[in-house]
Amino acid sequence: MASYRGNEPAPRAQQTRRRIAIEAARLMTESGLRDYGHAKLKAAERLGIFDEGSLPANREIEEALREHQRLFHGDAQSQTLHRLREVAREAMRFFRNHEPRLVGAVLEGSADEHSAVCLHLYSDRPDDVTATLRENGIPYEERSRRLRLDRTTTRDFPVLLFSADGTAIDITVLPYDQLRQAPLDRISEKPTQRATLAALEGLIGAGSRPM
Repeated sequence: MASYRGNEPAPRAQQTRRRIAIEAARLMTESGLRDYGHAKLKAAERLGIFDEGSLPANREIEEALREHQRLFHGDAQSQTLHRLREVAREAMRFFRNHEPRLVGAVLEGSADEHSAVCLHLYSDRPDDVTATLRENGIPYEERSRRLRLDRTTTRDFPVLLFSADGTAIDITVLPYDQLRQAPLDRISEKPTQRATLAALEGLIGAGSRPM
């Protein structure tokens, strides 16, 4: 990709940012791409736009993604979201001893058929979580994820990936002291939105409306 110039007039740059955000949202919906940075770079390249100042913020892509889903996948997306929230409820019941919190697209309402159910579990002994999976005969993959705890601090945390009834489950295991303060959201850079099992059941009872 060519180098970015960053000298486009502001009004035109805003329009271009919008075009890139819309294209990135389309790519994410149709291909299952979930990396915002990759999505906007790929969208810009497809549109032949090489101005760094016109790359949208993650927040703008999230807004475009929700709009795309409303316009083109309204009822189907609502049904998918409801199903994923029901899967999340069962997973949270299964991991009830680890203070589960639902995070990500399934909570926020932008999930689609490509989305995983993302949970934060809390334990000072991550091996207890893997032991629970092994004892129940659930195959899983182990990875790690770097999260920002505040403006200046990042840490790597264990991640467990497995499938339940064809739905991907993505678990990040954090120490109990992180219950007091959620890691920062990668889009808003504010504390990550989290939901307890009781809060999730309230959303399901209310018809799985977006947060």
